[in-house]
Amino acid sequence: MTIASADWGGGYVTDLAYLPGYYRQQSPSHLHLACLLGGVAGIETAPGAPLTYLELGCGHGFGALVLAASNPGWQVIGLDFNPAHIAAARALAAEAGIGNARFIEADLARFAGSPGADALPAADVAVLHGLWSWVSDPVRAGIVRLLDAVVRPGGIVYISYNALPAWGGALGLQRLVREAGTRLAAGSDRQAAAGFEIARALRQANAHHLRETAFVQSLLATAERHQPAYLAHEYMSAAWRPCFHADVAAALAAAKLEWVASAQLLENFSPLMLDEEARKVLDRFSDPIMRELVKDMCVNRSLRQDVFVRGARRLGAAARDRALGEVVLALACGEQDFVWELDVPAGRAAIERGFFGPIVAALARAPHAVRDLLALPGLPRRDNPGEVVGILVGSGQALPLSAPPSPCEPRVRHLNRAAARHFARIGNLDSGMALATSGSGTPFPCPMAELFVAGQLQDGESPDPDGWAEALAPDLPVEERRRLAAMLARIVTERAAIWSRFGILRRDAGR
Repeated sequence: MTIASADWGGGYVTDLAYLPGYYRQQSPSHLHLACLLGGVAGIETAPGAPLTYLELGCGHGFGALVLAASNPGWQVIGLDFNPAHIAAARALAAEAGIGNARFIEADLARFAGSPGADALPAADVAVLHGLWSWVSDPVRAGIVRLLDAVVRPGGIVYISYNALPAWGGALGLQRLVREAGTRLAAGSDRQAAAGFEIARALRQANAHHLRETAFVQSLLATAERHQPAYLAHEYMSAAWRPCFHADVAAALAAAKLEWVASAQLLENFSPLMLDEEARKVLDRFSDPIMRELVKDMCVNRSLRQDVFVRGARRLGAAARDRALGEVVLALACGEQDFVWELDVPAGRAAIERGFFGPIVAALARAPHAVRDLLALPGLPRRDNPGEVVGILVGSGQALPLSAPPSPCEPRVRHLNRAAARHFARIGNLDSGMALATSGSGTPFPCPMAELFVAGQLQDGESPDPDGWAEALAPDLPVEERRRLAAMLARIVTERAAIWSRFGILRRDAGR
């Protein structure tokens, strides 16, 4: 890290751009469902409904742009401290022709109350992913002031952060990585690599605090697979600090924000989180903050993804079920690929085939409203729309739609192709991304490899897996490049028809 970047960065990683990515939990349509499952009114996401979306710490702006391209009637605004991020986001928006997104360089410690902040429209949804864990107390205070000023009554805030107590056993690992790295290397990516090399050496030497917990062991193992930019931003910030949920809720209460649900939809179902004995303890409490602490003590929830509302409007059971019944779902996989068993904190959960089988079969034919799915013949019960939404969307096997998908539109093609060109590399094909969609309002989550393939097919080209593999990885040995080509060909076979149904590709693409 240069002296100049250290001065203006204030201990935050600024010499290395953050990785592009998409987190489905940040989508307004997904957050609407989380609110309903929490018994609170959500937001209007129907076509034509005006919506302002604000992302704090937007990085390259990819998540904001894929939402903007999928929802041309929205105002989408991204804020970031790093001018390199803002420049990249603006350039990608211009290249793809996305006119309803704008990006603002902002120091969040001081932005609230500035002319730029005062000019922002009231936000229906504000999101920040990971940022809270990495910034100093003055920045956190500035975030709260900004949310207080800009989130409208009834608006939703999504915040994810490294959570305690899960991270408690890894506090020493992070401190070791940062302290060792800053003394052994220049550049935050090299510092992270050097710090983890010291951690692995100490683990081999049987260091007590590096062998004590399974969580620390998993962090050391996964660090070998993560990209340097991720490790640098995750571990090398001087202000890095995991948090208890209760403390985050207390901080956001200053902006009149109330916690209502987890954005990880399955986490809102206690039987999937805790065994029977733990649920007996949980049920001794009605206070939601205390109930979340009980859950966090029982499960290894290292990343919390919380949903807050500014002025929560509580719904009775009947009103909540009516709202959930109006939700339209589309299957995001082939019927034959549907996964019937899930790993959940409480263990292994089987999805009931007698109930969900007809529902999955109907969704494989076309999108359906939940109320219509519950009216299918032969179902053993019809009284729990929350179960349908929670399991199907929470498992990532269905997506909520604001409207039926429409034929692929130019802005969608342009963004998907530009994002694939800018971001897809042989070393990041597993990274979480998304494809912009036409009409439905909901981006289609996918790994980078699928974004790359869809990008190649955007203008109706014939599939060319061998040529794609050569372009992605010309230096790979021949046999490895053949395996890569086979994987890309498999993606075309398995996904092209689904992408066409979601308005991602032209109907004849991939043939």
